[in-house]
Amino acid sequence: MENTSSAYQAAEHEDDPSYRVSPHNIEAEQALIGVMLINNEAYDRIASFLEPRHFFDPLHGRIYEAAAKLITAGHLASPVTLKNYFERDEALAEIGGPQYLARLAGAATTIINVDEYARMIYDLAVRRDLITVGTDIHNRAYEAPIDDTPAQQILDAEQALYQLAESGKYEGGFQNFHEALKVAIDMAAAAYERDGGLSGISTGLRDLDSRLGGLQPSDLLILAGRPSMGKTALATNIAFNAAKAYKAEHQTDGSVKVLDGAIVGFFSLEMSAEQLATRLLAEQSGVPSERIRRGKIDENEFHQLVDASRELQSVPLYIDDTGGLTIATLAARARRLKRQRGLGLLVIDYLQLLSGGGKYGDNRVQEVTQITTGLKALAKELNVPILALSQLSRQVEAREDKRPQLSDLRESGSIEQDADVVMFVFREEYYVSRKEPREGTPEHLAWQDEMGHVHGLAEVIIGKQRHGPTGTVKMQFQADVTRFSNLDQAHMQDPFE
Repeated sequence: MENTSSAYQAAEHEDDPSYRVSPHNIEAEQALIGVMLINNEAYDRIASFLEPRHFFDPLHGRIYEAAAKLITAGHLASPVTLKNYFERDEALAEIGGPQYLARLAGAATTIINVDEYARMIYDLAVRRDLITVGTDIHNRAYEAPIDDTPAQQILDAEQALYQLAESGKYEGGFQNFHEALKVAIDMAAAAYERDGGLSGISTGLRDLDSRLGGLQPSDLLILAGRPSMGKTALATNIAFNAAKAYKAEHQTDGSVKVLDGAIVGFFSLEMSAEQLATRLLAEQSGVPSERIRRGKIDENEFHQLVDASRELQSVPLYIDDTGGLTIATLAARARRLKRQRGLGLLVIDYLQLLSGGGKYGDNRVQEVTQITTGLKALAKELNVPILALSQLSRQVEAREDKRPQLSDLRESGSIEQDADVVMFVFREEYYVSRKEPREGTPEHLAWQDEMGHVHGLAEVIIGKQRHGPTGTVKMQFQADVTRFSNLDQAHMQDPFE
């Protein structure tokens, strides 16, 4: 039945070895439309991913679109009802007019194969799109002006490919509840068998894990704090702990099963990779980062640095310190890392340094909304937790109790709405140390006593959590090596308030 205009055009070039016809299957298109016209229920099985643009022959795309409109409106789509839509269609007239629709319906057999026809048509359309993307890359590389850099061309090509990969998947839509239940039971079983009983990735901090249950796949976690509270230090500690604990085994089908920890991607938009590495080196070696930078270390400390650096070399932690990234660029690089190396946890330091990539003028709230929505969508797409750091507004400083709360988040509406978990880092020591009275006064003695109670202590305040309780987790913080650790049980009764 392959007698449409596109098929004729392709046939004219069959003897020309230099001409290659775009991938297509006219018979599959004809069979699918025929099945739809004799049984409209077939459309419901393919409507979620098959679109008119996926048909190679434009006429078949128009017939499919017209039939879809009738079916979705609750009307019958048949050769008779479609006749009025195509009375003046020149392409249909060339191949027999309305009688062509009747022949399609007459040649149809059963609805059983409609899914296979639809997948075949879709896959061939994707192959044609791939050819288009490849051609565009080829032509742009040849004709690019001076200001169109290769790096930008590569980025745009990656985005085009990922957009192609993410559009119109077969997956999606409703699923049986027992399938979702099976996944939930598997997660619970994994947590039961795992050391520490966590369903998510361990932060390496016992009391925080107890409250969160680990970092959960597809969650967007916001870690916020005022400057000098230690939010970057905490994020770095969590990232390193997860990467250090990484264990995986290769399956017989070629896939990799992660047993513990995670491969970590760290977007450091504020600090350079070298600064971040120095922090990690200080944390692991116990040698203060300030002394590392100035070279004021003794022989024993130098050996500590060498030993720590050897251990750090094998850790699957990848750092991108490019400044001013757009959310689209960040997403493309995260996808690339997952494809090439694997990815279990993504950390972003920090959210306000990202750009939405659009034209927002002074509307920063709208731009942050796009960023947080994009990060949440990326977490679901990659099925990994994303830990994004965020600034807090200055209104914290104006209060007597400077413990942060949800309303202190900058552009808080979208951040609070899109996040699954919102945490705040708070160190009272920072504020108390700046209120030191004059030495020798009674006030100074009282101040010293107060400093003794808060020295080396930090709080992680969980202000929002979709999966569990809120509350405060107390920790130890060693400022000279920027290390958070579990609070010594000898000095506490309960880590939670």
